[in-house]
Amino acid sequence: MTTQRRALFSVSDKRGIVELGRALRRLGFEILSTGGTARALAGGDVPVVDVSAYTAFPEILDGRVKTLHPRIHAGILARPTREHLAEVERHGIGLIELVVVNLYPFRETVARPGATFEDAIEQIDVGGPTMVRAAAKNWERVGVVVEPADYDAVAGELERRGELSDATRRALSGKAFAHTAAYDGAIANWLTARKDGDGQPSAFSETLTLQWKLVQTLRYGENPHQQAALYRHEGAAGPSLAGARQWQGKELSYNNLMDLDAALALVQEFGAPAACIIKHSNPCGVAVGIDAADAFRRARAADPQSAFGGIVGLAIEVDAALARELSETFLEAVVAPSYSTQALELLAAKRNLRLVEVGSLGPIGLDGALDLRSVAGGLLVQSRDTALRSVADARVATRRAPTPAELRDLDFAWRVVKHVKSNAIVLAKGGATVGVGAGQMSRVDSVRIAVEKAGDAARGAVLASDAFFPFRDGVDVAAASGVTAVVQPGGSVRDAEVVQAADEHGIAMALTDERHFRH
Repeated sequence: MTTQRRALFSVSDKRGIVELGRALRRLGFEILSTGGTARALAGGDVPVVDVSAYTAFPEILDGRVKTLHPRIHAGILARPTREHLAEVERHGIGLIELVVVNLYPFRETVARPGATFEDAIEQIDVGGPTMVRAAAKNWERVGVVVEPADYDAVAGELERRGELSDATRRALSGKAFAHTAAYDGAIANWLTARKDGDGQPSAFSETLTLQWKLVQTLRYGENPHQQAALYRHEGAAGPSLAGARQWQGKELSYNNLMDLDAALALVQEFGAPAACIIKHSNPCGVAVGIDAADAFRRARAADPQSAFGGIVGLAIEVDAALARELSETFLEAVVAPSYSTQALELLAAKRNLRLVEVGSLGPIGLDGALDLRSVAGGLLVQSRDTALRSVADARVATRRAPTPAELRDLDFAWRVVKHVKSNAIVLAKGGATVGVGAGQMSRVDSVRIAVEKAGDAARGAVLASDAFFPFRDGVDVAAASGVTAVVQPGGSVRDAEVVQAADEHGIAMALTDERHFRH
C-alpha cells in the first residue's frame, strides 16, 4: 500500500486554509479538495487534486453529490487493522489522514433579510457532515478539523511530532460532533418553526436545540455545596459576560456573574453616563450624571449602606476620576465597556476588585436572545423584556399632568423599575434613585420599604411601579412621604379608585399599559 499522506479539504469558511495547506504540503501531504475550496488553495499556490479526478466520478446534481464516494469514505473510515488495510489496498483506495471541513452557512443564510425557504434548503449540507462524522468516528487514526482557530495548533503539532497525538485527535473528534450537532439543531429549530412549509415562522419551534460552550468551571454555585460552570452561547451577539475580559481580581463566582449580568442589563437602558450598584440581583442605587464619576457618586449616595460589597455596572468607560471614586468603597466587581490605562493603574491597588470589560454596549435587545429558565422536567422560554414605552407617550389619568422635571424623573424610574424584582417600586429624584422596594409579596409593603429607604429624600420624588396598584393604599403611603408623581401600567379593576387617590393628594399619574414583572 502506498504511504502517501493525504488530507481532504472542503470548507465554507475559507479563512486560514491556504496557510494550513502550505504547511501540510511541506510535510508531504497530498491535498484533495472540491470546488471553491480547491480554487482558493490553487490561488494560494497550494497544489491540489480535485476530488472528481481522485474518484474518477464527476460532481453531479448541481454539486449536490461530490464527496459521497467509497474512495473518499473508505479512505476516512478504514481502521488501522490488518483486515481494513488489506481491503482498501485491494480496492486501490488510499488512506486519508486529515479531514478539514466546515459546513454550508445555513445559519448565516436564514439570518439574512429576504432569504427564501428555497435558499435555506439549499444551504443544508449533506456531504460535509458525513465526512466530519466519519472522521470523528475514526479518531484513532484520522484527525478532523472544523474550526479555523485550530489550524495553527494542528499544523504546529504535525511539524513538531510528525503526527497528531491520540489526545489531540480525540479532542478534535469531540469538537467535530459538537459542530455537526449545532448545525443539525439549527436546521431542526428553523424547520419545525415553519410547520406549513411556506417559510413563515411560528413563535417557537417544536424542537429547541441550543448549544453552549464551556467558558470555565466556577468555584461553586449559589452556595458552596453546589457545583457550577459558565457556558457561552455560540450564536449570541452583543456584550456578554460569557465573552468578557477580566482585568484583575479573584475568579468570578456564580453570584458575581448573576449580579454583573443584572448590572449590565440595567445600564444598557441609558444612553447618558449611567451607573448602578447591584446587591442580590436588585439595584440599590442607580443614577445618571454629567460623567461616569458623577453618575457613580450619585448611585452610591442613593443607599451607601447597601452599596458596601456591591457590584457596579457602568454605561461608559472607567476613567481615572471614576477609578478614584471606586477605590473609596469596598466593592466586589465592576462591569464596564472599557477601562482607561490610567484607571487600570489606579485600581491595581485594589487587587481583589474584579474588573470586567464587555466592550461597546449598544442598544439593548438587538441580539434577539431568549430568556431560558429550567423548571422540574422542562424549560421555560420567553423573549427578553426589551420593550420600554416612553413615559412621554403614557396616558395621563389624573387631573394634574406631570411637570417636565417630573416627566424626566418618571422616565428614569420607569427604566430602572423593570430591573427590580417584583413587586417592584422605585423612588427617584433628579436622575437618581432615592429608594427601592423589591420582591415583596404585597405591593404596599414594597412602597413602604422604598419610602423608608428614601427618608426625607422621598419628598418631591416620583414613583414607578412595575405593575398596577391593586388598591389605593400604595398611593396613600407614597403621598404621605411627599411623592408628587407616579408611573404605573394600570389595568386594575380598581384603577378608578387608585386614580382618585392620586387626585385627592395632588399627585400626577401616568399609565403606560405595559407591565414589567421580573421574577
